[in-house]
Amino acid sequence: MISSIPSKQLIKEIALSEVDYMYDRMIAIQSRLNNPEGIEVKQLGNALCLYSRTMPWSTFNTVKGITTTDIEFIDQIIDFYKTRDRKAQFEIVPSFVDQNFLKYLSDRGFYQSGFHTSLYIEPTEFNDDNREYVRIQELQEDQFYIYATIHCRGTGLPDDGIPYVAENNKVLYNRTGWKFFIAYFHEDPAAVAVMYIKDGIASLTFAATLPEFRNQGLHQRLLKRRIEEAKQNNCRLVVSQCSFLSQSHRNMERIGMKIGYIRTTWTER
Repeated sequence: MISSIPSKQLIKEIALSEVDYMYDRMIAIQSRLNNPEGIEVKQLGNALCLYSRTMPWSTFNTVKGITTTDIEFIDQIIDFYKTRDRKAQFEIVPSFVDQNFLKYLSDRGFYQSGFHTSLYIEPTEFNDDNREYVRIQELQEDQFYIYATIHCRGTGLPDDGIPYVAENNKVLYNRTGWKFFIAYFHEDPAAVAVMYIKDGIASLTFAATLPEFRNQGLHQRLLKRRIEEAKQNNCRLVVSQCSFLSQSHRNMERIGMKIGYIRTTWTER
């Protein structure tokens, strides 16, 4: 039974699960022929430094897992990004760092720029929603263009990014631990979701719904389906991340997920 009050050990497991899935994702994309996205991954102490030459978004250019004991690496990390024409960004998990660490970041020209919520739940079964006009199934290998279309349009990315999103996710399809799902609304492809399983922990890594199909409960259905999948795969913990008080956050709490912690983002001025 998972405690309803997060412990330091639970926080550590939640944070590590996010590091694990991003590391595996980046290594998989890097393995594509000639590394077309210019992926680099560098480990310094506990800090995992992620970088992509062609994908400037913060998800692919950030530092995860850093702790107080890694303060000696901060200047190296800053230089790592500076030489690649990127501003460094640190994701700070509560209880991982102390006041001296944060003061050092501030002295080096960093400011707290955002919040992000990590939630958790014990794997369970849901049998409370059987609407016939909603159907969820695992994504097939020949459906990644459909997946990428929903991914881009559901997150506001331009359509010219669809082929790239398709290739960068297709490389995960047969990779250990990854599962993709697609939701149909009256047989129209409407929403997608992804999960990653490692060491008994399932990470709900991504979900998106086409704008015209929002407010139909599809995000909640995909959350429940992946949590059930985690139970069927004998996972002991399910975790997910989202923007604080976003619609995703609200949906996660509605189905019983609890806040593990709210991490902060520190960005170079």
